[in-house]
Amino acid sequence: MKHLFLSLALLTSAAAQDTSLHEYLSDSEPWKEAASGYAFTDGLCVDEAGNLFFTDVKGGKGIYKLDAASGKVDLFLDNLPGISGLQIGPDGRFYACHNKEQRVIAITMKGEVEVLHSGVKCNDLVVSKAGNVYFTETPTQMIHLITKDKKHIVADQGHVAKPNGITISPDERTLVASEHGGKHVWAWHIEDDGTLTGGAPFMTMWLPVGKETASGDGATTESKGRYFVTSELGVQIFDPAGRLSGIIAKPVADGKVVSCEFAGKDHDLLFVAAGDKLFSRKLKVTGYFR
Repeated sequence: MKHLFLSLALLTSAAAQDTSLHEYLSDSEPWKEAASGYAFTDGLCVDEAGNLFFTDVKGGKGIYKLDAASGKVDLFLDNLPGISGLQIGPDGRFYACHNKEQRVIAITMKGEVEVLHSGVKCNDLVVSKAGNVYFTETPTQMIHLITKDKKHIVADQGHVAKPNGITISPDERTLVASEHGGKHVWAWHIEDDGTLTGGAPFMTMWLPVGKETASGDGATTESKGRYFVTSELGVQIFDPAGRLSGIIAKPVADGKVVSCEFAGKDHDLLFVAAGDKLFSRKLKVTGYFR
């Protein structure tokens, strides 16, 4: 536990404290529709140039690309339906929770697939610069680790209520995961070997009126260490000390938001997957690109 709070304390001293939404939002930059015509968008991830990649879990064929310069969407890799979590790793490959096939895979930009682990109902993942893959398995309440040398470890089990979204701090010493079946965002210290210690329900999401769960979903990290977590109320923002900085309202009031990611050429466009559409909103802050 002491390692976790030490890591967060160091982050806090170097990053922003509790702030208001005025630090992030501009009234002249509302949500804008970025793509439409899908069944259930998810798996947002970004490359260094700011191109956004995403999936259509229920109706898509594979991995789609939204070009940072033109805004045009194309099918980038075919024959990979049912991916729910996606990120580009330090080796330039996609890492994916291929939920439909119950496996975690790595995919080259040409579509060559390597199976890293199978027999899991994987939901979302994050890859560290060291090459460690962390993924959530919502039904079993597990956080898994696939080390850079491809060893599989159950890093945490039975503590997080339906773990869902997962992301990492800019110093890559803190891992966080949201609860879909509770109200917390959990945090762990990442040891030198990639294992997790000191897990705690460090952040508390606001709840919809009359409900006991926040439906925490996708998560991403801003360059100064703030965590952006999608929920039933919208995108909830937490500073590195775990304090709620505000909630960005959903693009559609009665709709849902799941995955979120910073993209665009300056990495200052916050994208959200919202059912059959993607929306983006220009912010005053930028995302942390691994």
